[in-house]
Amino acid sequence: MKAGRQSWKFNDVYLLETATAVGPLESQGPLKDDFDVMFDEPYCGQKSWEQAESQLMRSAITKVIEKAKIQENEISVAFAGDLVNQIVPTHYTFRETNIPFFGIYGACSTSMESLMLSALMVDSDNAKIALAATSSHNSSAERQYRNPTEYGGPKPETAQYTVTGSGVALVSHKKTKIRIESATAGIIVDAAQNNPNDMGAAMAPAAAHTIKQHFVDLGVDPSYYDLILTGDLASCGSPIVVDILRQEGYDISEQHNDCGKLVFSPDQPVFSGGSGCGCCAVVTYGHIKKLLEQQRLKRVLVVATGALLNPLIVQQKETIPCIAHAVALCSAD
Repeated sequence: MKAGRQSWKFNDVYLLETATAVGPLESQGPLKDDFDVMFDEPYCGQKSWEQAESQLMRSAITKVIEKAKIQENEISVAFAGDLVNQIVPTHYTFRETNIPFFGIYGACSTSMESLMLSALMVDSDNAKIALAATSSHNSSAERQYRNPTEYGGPKPETAQYTVTGSGVALVSHKKTKIRIESATAGIIVDAAQNNPNDMGAAMAPAAAHTIKQHFVDLGVDPSYYDLILTGDLASCGSPIVVDILRQEGYDISEQHNDCGKLVFSPDQPVFSGGSGCGCCAVVTYGHIKKLLEQQRLKRVLVVATGALLNPLIVQQKETIPCIAHAVALCSAD
């Protein structure tokens, strides 16, 4: 059911199951006990970084089907994407399936974009089971947006470290411990930032806009949620979104955290924190799902943020447009 300008409320839509696959650095981080598949080397047994990223998504999809105890042909539709040109790791993963497929791109917001679209399909009874999947790989992303890791170029502390991982969710009407309560689609916000090594600052205004619109559309305030979790702002962007919303009359300081700050330890070599399509996905579908199932959290608003840039447009001295999509999850018990 449409709610306000940019949001929807869902009727009996649930997370059927989730699965995550991560690389070696993520496997050594503070959330290592919450991931399903962990690779101990970055190639994940493949010959290239892009093939490794496909292996991450392939592993997560295989695992989620196994955990849900369903067959692949029971999945009605899939929404999936990544950060590489023409989302080829995703395409090369799904060429091995027979699942009706929509490839999507929202940069690092793709995790909640795919989950929102899956929930809309199930809520409207146009899908029995929908699959949402995203992935990223540090080395494929570095080659895509900056310099290959072999180049060894220095980075400022405002830079972020792309998560090597994939998160997959299945959505259906079947009641489970986690209900998808609502979602808010973002609009593109350009804060006139042009530094690709400080994307947290670029994305924070888009996150703030979506969070505020969610409150307005749903008629709630920050206290409604135990946790308001942004996707990829890390340590540089997180205080900015809190400050912007405080100026708008919403104090989220007690509820806010960020996936880019949670996925790695401060002593890991990750600059200001994590980012990438896989960042919000593995934290939400691993760590947050576990907390909701244990009822240590009752309501969580997950706001995945994306910087919609590429190297060519940055070289043309353009600013970085950004977007954020939000999905509200709640404990069903």
